[in-house]
Amino acid sequence: MTTQTEESGAYGEYLKRHTEALIKDIGYARACEVSGKSKATLGRYASLAPENSDRYIPVNVLIELERVASLPFVTKALSELQGMSLEYDETRGDPTGALNSDVIKLSQRFATLMGEYNHSIEDGVISLNEARRLLDETTSLQQVLMDMKLHLQSNQ
Repeated sequence: MTTQTEESGAYGEYLKRHTEALIKDIGYARACEVSGKSKATLGRYASLAPENSDRYIPVNVLIELERVASLPFVTKALSELQGMSLEYDETRGDPTGALNSDVIKLSQRFATLMGEYNHSIEDGVISLNEARRLLDETTSLQQVLMDMKLHLQSNQ
């Protein structure tokens, strides 16, 4: 039987290794520029040394770094630790997109969702595969709404 301390130590090491991968993906110089943190501070967030075992990357810094990284390293690790999977949509958060294109994407996704729904209820029963397709479309619709929200907030 493992203790809570042993489990959190294993989780901590896992998160720190992913933090290190995130910083290395960006490069320390760029990570410092993006986060506003020093190289030493970023190093402590990734350090496995006992004196840094309780120092983790703050969420606001994590978000800024993952925005410029090739992958959401730490967010993916967190989802794995919770027994969830994370799908990474490379088109999401595209800064070249605008509110008008978001509205078009929203209309298209909603139309697709309604088409899937109509197809699914034709026989009066929504099968497991049909439910999965509906869930996928709902998730895609949710992503478009999140992009819209981010665009609207950035315009304030």
